[in-house]
Amino acid sequence: MQVLFLFCYKYFTYMNIVKLKKLTLALIIVICFSFISIFNVSAEGIKYYIGGNVFGFNINTEGVLVVGINDVITDSGIISPCERAGIMEGDVLLAFNEKAVNSPSDVATFMNSYETGEIVTKLLHNGKTKLVDITPAKDLTGKFRLGVYLRDDLSGLGTVTYYTSDGSFASLGHAVTDGNGTTYNVIGGEVYNSTIVGVNKAEKGKAGELKGMIINTKSIGCIERNSCVGLYGKIDKFNVKNQIEVEIGKAKPGGAEIYSTVDGISPKYYSIDIVKADYITGTNKNFVIKITDKELLKTTGGILQGMSGSPILQNGKLVGAVTHVFLNDSSRGYGIAIQNMI
Repeated sequence: MQVLFLFCYKYFTYMNIVKLKKLTLALIIVICFSFISIFNVSAEGIKYYIGGNVFGFNINTEGVLVVGINDVITDSGIISPCERAGIMEGDVLLAFNEKAVNSPSDVATFMNSYETGEIVTKLLHNGKTKLVDITPAKDLTGKFRLGVYLRDDLSGLGTVTYYTSDGSFASLGHAVTDGNGTTYNVIGGEVYNSTIVGVNKAEKGKAGELKGMIINTKSIGCIERNSCVGLYGKIDKFNVKNQIEVEIGKAKPGGAEIYSTVDGISPKYYSIDIVKADYITGTNKNFVIKITDKELLKTTGGILQGMSGSPILQNGKLVGAVTHVFLNDSSRGYGIAIQNMI
């Protein structure tokens, strides 16, 4: 602030503006400081509120996920068009003959108008885009088939890490990916209020999970982005009066808490230790954390699927979020530094 003022003063002095009346110079200074004040408000005006609650997510992704390959019974025998083309479970169909497909209904519409020839298919395989040719097979009813089972969108549970004063939210602390670790390209989706109705406890070598259900089928917000540091979106009607405002902090090894929902709809504080904090390496594995809360360990056995995104607080400040669990010790896991999510 002082630097900008000094620059203005010297500049106007050089231009002989100091010779102006004192009132004029004072007015110029007031304008400069008003500009600085406005700049500071826009840069620092965002407020953060801790999450801890669980949302139900319904995610629309680019393309259509292949969840299975099947055979087509034809007059000349059994044929599997997709298998012949090298398409595998887990691939994502993106386009037929340069026409985008983003739902099973898009695929059905294309097949209803198909007559003959190979279909140049753009797909995502192991994180890489490729082109393959598929020749559909005519089944015994006379309809052309690809021999594939498809899934339209993704759904699941996840914990909100924080909200901002404009109603935006950040959750999970990691990307939504397929079985090969490829990040889905999200093109939209909805979020729903949810409740936890049960727990599959974690065991050594096996991750547990929270079991939940959507409270109301009416969407309360939208999904805007899926990234390596979380799933982001916006709430339709965000009431700051119902939220807990929190400052942003930086973690260090020692005692801390997570704010998480493992029963019903209300989050609770549970004690943890931050065993290690590393801000230099890793995108969403900046902390090693250990659950020390006896109640939580008794209820869940440790960190569960669905707890990803649970806020980590230390000395009353939001410092990160839970992201992963160690399969060989479910009481331990990773956390992401909140600065990486913001």
